[in-house]
Amino acid sequence: MSKRKSCNRKAQIERSLRALLGTNHAAVISIDPSGLQIMINWKNGKQITSRQVADALCDISHRWTMHIAGICIQSDGAQYIKMTVFTPDGIHRVEKLSDVVEHFYEEVKAECNPNHLVGMGWLAVPGTVEVSEKQVAALLSSIGAWNQVKAAA
Repeated sequence: MSKRKSCNRKAQIERSLRALLGTNHAAVISIDPSGLQIMINWKNGKQITSRQVADALCDISHRWTMHIAGICIQSDGAQYIKMTVFTPDGIHRVEKLSDVVEHFYEEVKAECNPNHLVGMGWLAVPGTVEVSEKQVAALLSSIGAWNQVKAAA
């Protein structure tokens, strides 16, 4: 008779935490120059304040889908974003995301018109979920990205 596989409690906990994130559509959104960084439900744009979701995001490493956007306002007042989406290699903890994004952050910033650029922002979604450009713009708007003081060009 074959020996039963032993219980891996750590793997069970990680699976349940990832399921919690999926259920809550949890993501991390950050904008500069204000430095605001919050947990947000990427489907409906509401801020997540649950301690369990925060622990699930911060305590374990995830594969991330990163959406980096240049936040711009045209001279006529029209708001728009220039965005790129990428999936970094490997799994990362949430506190290491800013290091992962740096190279792409500068690329997007260089593509934006410096006269229109108000700031930069990124949305990090655990897993391989791509959020549309329209949704990212709505999320940035919900946290006041276009109301920041204009970034120095």
